[in-house]
Amino acid sequence: MTISISNVTKTFDKFTALGGINLDIRSGELVALLGPSGSGKTTLLRIIAGLEWPDEGQVLFDGEDALTRSVGERHVGFVFQHYALFRHLTVFENIAFGLRVRPRGQRLPESEIRQRVQQLLDLVQLGGLQGRYPNQLSGGQRQRVALARALAIEPRVLLLDEPFGALDAKVRKELRRWLRGLHENIHVTTVFVTHDQEEALEVADRIVVMDRGRIQQIGTPRDVYEQPATAFVHEFIGESIALPVSVKDGVVYFNDKPTGLQGPRIPSGDARLFVRPDEMIIGRNIDAPLKGTIVRAHGIGSRRRIEIALDSLDEIVEIAAAEDVALAEGMAVGLTPKRYRLFENAR
Repeated sequence: MTISISNVTKTFDKFTALGGINLDIRSGELVALLGPSGSGKTTLLRIIAGLEWPDEGQVLFDGEDALTRSVGERHVGFVFQHYALFRHLTVFENIAFGLRVRPRGQRLPESEIRQRVQQLLDLVQLGGLQGRYPNQLSGGQRQRVALARALAIEPRVLLLDEPFGALDAKVRKELRRWLRGLHENIHVTTVFVTHDQEEALEVADRIVVMDRGRIQQIGTPRDVYEQPATAFVHEFIGESIALPVSVKDGVVYFNDKPTGLQGPRIPSGDARLFVRPDEMIIGRNIDAPLKGTIVRAHGIGSRRRIEIALDSLDEIVEIAAAEDVALAEGMAVGLTPKRYRLFENAR
């Protein structure tokens, strides 16, 4: 099912949670709403679900007005961060709950309910645990029960609000892979909220980066990582070195000295230079655009990092460096970006 969101706004008292959101989600797509706390991502998810209503704007499901329909009429499956399982019900009865509470005329025969629940138990890899209660399960297992319960009603849309936020890092990583595989099997249109960039980059078909109630960028994981549209996106996704610079006639200056770097599409004035830690070349080159002194080296192998105090700037930057590069604390070095991005008037 497709979802089309047009000019959606939402305010709470004087706080603008969403300011004119436009977003089209394709049928069968897995989309991540990614952003810091207060960016509006959960409010947008709740509007899609029918748990909140916008002040203005339109939400269409397959071209039909979803705002005229209640939560139940939208056929949406919703999974919360803290599972929201019924503690007094077994795994089986938790999954069957949505099927059992349907109006009598829409309710499946008991044999079909049992068959459907067993299929879902197999799908979420919980076969044999149907008789247990939530407090007898691990956090990852409880979250899979919550997903199975949401899928039991055969939703047209699956919505997940920070689904793995309450789990430890190892379990989160395992469930991310599991969710991606599950989605490839069921192909239900899925929207999930997260503030974890690694989660969004690994799982989503497309990422919607949000900040302060507005969309900063929409794109594939590769797009938003390699071609960030704004300074905010560059800083929020992946590691970044951000330096205050100025641009004059297309030439980048650092500490009022020309760097040899070019910014032909940036107007003259203050700007910020962004570089990924693994995009910086370190050496003894005295003609390098940036210069500094090594203050610390740590990590091994591909995780080796070098901390450098930049000349004439009260700032330490950290870059990636291979183990075969001879570097020591106190050494004066030059830094040359292999790739960089410039943004004017950036935050």
